[in-house]
Amino acid sequence: MNALEAEIEATRERLVTTIDQLVYRANPKTIANRQTASIKAHFVDVETGAPRTDNILKVVGGVVGTIVVLRVLRKIVG
Repeated sequence: MNALEAEIEATRERLVTTIDQLVYRANPKTIANRQTASIKAHFVDVETGAPRTDNILKVVGGVVGTIVVLRVLRKIVG
């Protein structure tokens, strides 16, 4: 009976740990921090702190291209 009780207690401890991890991961503040870190890592090299100009230029080019397309469409339509 002691082996069964020990196994139940070990399972209970694993479940408690798993639930705590899920609560932490599902916390909105944790999710926001994780997403912020992900976006920063896309634009800044995590190891050196240097900006990733290739990714920055891609985004800037996309924004400028979108603005140009919208202005051209407004002139055509309006």
